Formats: sequence, structure tokens, C-alpha cells
Amino acid sequence: MTATPLLSVTDARVRFGEVRALDGVTLAIRQGECIGLVGHNGAGKSTIVNVINGGLTPQEGQIAADGAPLMHWSVTEARARGLRCVFQELSLCPNLTVTENTRLMHRGSLGGWGWRGRARAVISAALDTVFPGHGINPAATVGALSIAQRQMVEIAMAFSDAGIAPRVVILDEPTSSLDAGLAAQLLDHVRRFVGQGGAVILVSHILGEILNTATRIVVMKDGRIAAERPARAFDTAGLVAAMGSTAKAQARGTQGGRDAAEVLRLTLPRGLPFVARKGEVIGLAGLGGHGQTEALVALFEAASPAWWPARDPAVTFVAGDRRLNGTFDLWSILRNMSVASLPDLARRGLVQAGAEAARGAEWKDRIGIRTPDMGLSILSLSGGNQQKVLFARALSTRAPVVLMDDPMRGVDIGTKQEVYDIIRAEAAGGRTFVWYSTEMDEMTLCDRVYVFRDGIIAADLSGDAISEHAILAASFAGAA
Repeated sequence: MTATPLLSVTDARVRFGEVRALDGVTLAIRQGECIGLVGHNGAGKSTIVNVINGGLTPQEGQIAADGAPLMHWSVTEARARGLRCVFQELSLCPNLTVTENTRLMHRGSLGGWGWRGRARAVISAALDTVFPGHGINPAATVGALSIAQRQMVEIAMAFSDAGIAPRVVILDEPTSSLDAGLAAQLLDHVRRFVGQGGAVILVSHILGEILNTATRIVVMKDGRIAAERPARAFDTAGLVAAMGSTAKAQARGTQGGRDAAEVLRLTLPRGLPFVARKGEVIGLAGLGGHGQTEALVALFEAASPAWWPARDPAVTFVAGDRRLNGTFDLWSILRNMSVASLPDLARRGLVQAGAEAARGAEWKDRIGIRTPDMGLSILSLSGGNQQKVLFARALSTRAPVVLMDDPMRGVDIGTKQEVYDIIRAEAAGGRTFVWYSTEMDEMTLCDRVYVFRDGIIAADLSGDAISEHAILAASFAGAA
């Protein structure tokens, strides 16, 4: 810890109006370490990341690189010094190919004649290194890739070398759309990169990733560093406590049962049929991209009117890719939350502002949306708080079935526990949840789990049969 930091921030203070986003944060990033950065949504993690990567200038404080104070720090200067950042909200251009996106990122060194071949070689090498056996074609248009593949491409770009080698890589929720196998490949590469002298800042709400990968853990709370010590000095309970939450075991529910009323059915061309019953919490598991999201979409389409929304909807949906098909970026937080409940909030065809505001205030408090004003833009929220809005949007409807496509992406541990309690309470009242998640721990909270493999349901697990071992065994051909 005595080596000269690659980059350091001293006493940084940032305010957004009345909101104190950073309140005297000091952080040093040294060669050969992985800093695990944790804290609840709104704790200041995104703000300090934006200060470090040059996207935000603090009102007070000092930034230094390689021990030398900097008068001007910008994204361009950060890139020139080998700092890379992968944001939770991916930034690839969907209308361009993987190769063309690589050219944009390395435009200073991949210009001129023959750039396409050189860019293809750069991204291919990075993908092969970080995600062996990835199967991604560099000529593919990014918009045609799954969200997991897009995340893989952006991560690989951050570790790619087109003339300026990466020295510091910031990974903001990098495994949020990756299955367990891909996440393991990435974290293995992070350890190798750090072992070779690089530095990584890992932002994740999956505490197991932080504890198993970081060398030092920094806990943020209310714009300050609440705790900072070597990773080996923390365990899960201690880390949760440092964040200001209480860890608690989540019991598997027993609300739904094989004799309860059937509310949804989906018969696939092959494999086992899908059946959901009243009061069940059903998990969709298996390796990413094996048909789980497609099954959710098929269930939604089968239970929804083709042309006009029903006043009493049979299903509601929590989208997984919030930027693509979740949030309305030009709308307020309140409008984003209330849009699915307009029939309940309208009288004679006009939305009642008072009823809408009351609904928004109720769910702001119930699910802990961190904002001083529900009238602010949805983009004023952190990624995790945007996800809370989508969850509140679905739960505030009267739909008896809630379809959830990895809804806890980027949500902090404390809020997750509160949401799990809400799901259990709603299921106890007869509501049915169909839940796809890339986090194995969340599958063990379900009454029943369907394991998908190659687009079909390969296994139907329930009760005590639901385990990480059973899910992984059913996820691979010939092992179920």
C-alpha cells in the first residue's frame, strides 16, 4: 500500500442541488489490486466512478495520476493514461458491428487504411482472452446480440490493447447479465489482470463476487467512505453490516402448490410443459440465452390482448434490459412508474394528478426509491433505483401474474431483501411470480424452478430438490 498510486482522489466533494453526492471522499488506486466498491443504491458509487474516469469534475478536491496532481482531468486524459470504464448502462452503438464499435473506442490508433482488419483482430483477441469459447462474430451487428453478448463485448473492449494498454479498468455491475459460467470467466480474467500489474475497481451488488475477487473493499454510504480494509477482513455478514443493512436468511415459500389453480400454461415443441399456479414463485434457471427470456415473452403475449390493453390485465412484466425496453428516458420518475396503472388512476379518460402522486409516494416509500422529487427525470436516478421504479410499476398494477426478466440487476442487497419480502407477501395473497434470474441464490428462494437448456425445459425442480448442484446438472446436455 506504499507504492505510488496510479490514480488518486483526495477530499472530493460533489453536490447536485441539495443532494450531497460525495462528501469528502479520498481513494487511491494502486497497481496490482482489485478494489471492491460496494454500497446501497445512491451511496455515491456512480459519482466517484465518474470523478475517477474524468466524466465529472468535483466542486472540491484534488485528482492525481502517478503521484502528480492534475489541473485538468477529462475522459480524454483518462483514456490516454490507460483508464477504461464499463458502465452498468452499456454504451455500444446498436446499429454498428462489433468491429465498428471497436474502431470508435480506439479511434486514435485504429484509423487509416486497413482499420477494419486491425479492429477485428483487437476485439477477437480480447474476447478470446476474457471469454474463451464466446462464439461472438465481430462482424455481427451489436443490436442483434443478446444483452449478455453485448455486455461481453463491452467488457472485452475495456481490456483490449490497440496501442494503449489498459492500466485501470472500472467494472460497474459487469456480471449483471452474465450467467454463472461467463461470470466466472470474467472474474478469473480480473485476477489474472491484477496479478500482471493492472488495477480494477469492481462495483457489484453480488457480495460473493466482491469477497472472492477483491483485494481491498471500500464501503460507501451517504456520499462517504464508511469502511475500507483488506477483503480478507470481511465476511458476508460483516460487509452487509458495514453497508448499514442486516443480513437475514430467506426462507423458501410454500404458498403455491401442485393442487392450486392453474393460471398460466406454455407448451413448447420439445421438453417439459410450463405450468404456473396461483400463489407460486417460479424460477427460470439455466445458462444465459437458453430460452428463458423468450419463454417470458411468449407467456406475456399469450395472456395479453393483441390490440388494446385490458382494464384488468392478466399479466404484468418487469423488463431485464431497462434502457432498451424498460424506461421512458424523457419521462419523469412518477410517469415511468404509473404508466402501467393508468386505468386505475383515470376518471372519464383523464389521469387524476392527485391519485397518481399518491400512488407514486406510496411506492417510493415502500420500495425505497432514493429521490427528493418523483417529478425528476428517470435518468436522474442510479441504475439500481431505475430498476426499483420498473419493479414498482409492475407491482402497483392489479395483474395477478408478474413476469420478471432478471429484475434485480444492479439492486443493492438491502433492497433485494425488502423486495424478496414483498414478493413473499404478494404470493401469500395469491399473486403468481415467474422469475428469470442470473443469480443462483435467487432461484433457491422459489417454490419451483424450471431449468432451460437449448430452448427447452430440461428439468422441473421443486422444494428441497432446488439446489445449485441440481440446476447446474440440468443445465448441461447429458447431465440432467
